[in-house]
Amino acid sequence: MNQLDQLRQYTVVVADTGNFRQLAQFAPRDATTNPSLILKAVQQPAYAPLLREAVQAQAGAGLEAIVDAVLVRFGMEILKVVPGRVSTEVDARLSFDTATSVARARRLIALYQAAGIGRERVLIKLAATWEGIAAAKLLEREGIHCNLTLLFAFCQAVACGDAGVTLISPFVGRIYDWHKKAAGAAWDEAARAGAADPGVQSVAAIYRHYKRHGIATEVMGASFRNTGQILALAGCDLLTISPELLAALQAADAPVARALDPATARSLDLPAVHHDERSFRWALNEDAMATEKLAEGIRAFAVDAAKLDQLIRELQA
Repeated sequence: MNQLDQLRQYTVVVADTGNFRQLAQFAPRDATTNPSLILKAVQQPAYAPLLREAVQAQAGAGLEAIVDAVLVRFGMEILKVVPGRVSTEVDARLSFDTATSVARARRLIALYQAAGIGRERVLIKLAATWEGIAAAKLLEREGIHCNLTLLFAFCQAVACGDAGVTLISPFVGRIYDWHKKAAGAAWDEAARAGAADPGVQSVAAIYRHYKRHGIATEVMGASFRNTGQILALAGCDLLTISPELLAALQAADAPVARALDPATARSLDLPAVHHDERSFRWALNEDAMATEKLAEGIRAFAVDAAKLDQLIRELQA
């Protein structure tokens, strides 16, 4: 049995891609997208006609409405391949605007529902800022399920759990990147691999906290740099994995052991933690890695969202 099949015994496998033609070979249950993945997909010849069709179908609509229609079109194609859910992201440029994030999320869900896709098959992705988490809290009360992304700090996970968010996506690889860069020549790759990887440690701590305190929010490890990080989180609720790393797991057959277990987590002596806005902002401020990576991630997604805007403008010209 290959490592991907072994991993499925403990964890729900999710594909992290906008390239829906790659999905079937890995049989993931769910799929996630983001502005960068969608931009990468629409620049490929195979997907250019889909972008043109989506833009033409929205002739006369505003740019924001067209962008949302494009995102939903890709989501619909993905849902033809995966049996579960697709995550569709609200524009990262709204990461500090609760009201507009809620409005965009409602429109995305309305577009899916108009196409015959039930809201139970869609997760709205929002950045795990205080404002994004507040938007998710409102949306969850309406039965619109959310995936909070760009999550690097324990305080972000705590706030998401308190908000009743359906799922969070803590970023393993970007945490690893920050610590490796900060350590410079002192970084010891072998000593910081597997369970000792700082990104793995962050996700494991969140998972154990949630299970110990009966928090229903699902934990989906994301942003992996190598298969070792993935295997060190075997047992996490979900793991979203790029096609390249899915293929690497499929090609390997070394034994995979469960690393995270809910029963073990429930037996741990871990204090309950909660945050109001002031304590959340302070805790995030005190975490240099999380502060930097959150801001960097929002900026990068915003750049790619602007590039997608420009592609659409060119098609409208």
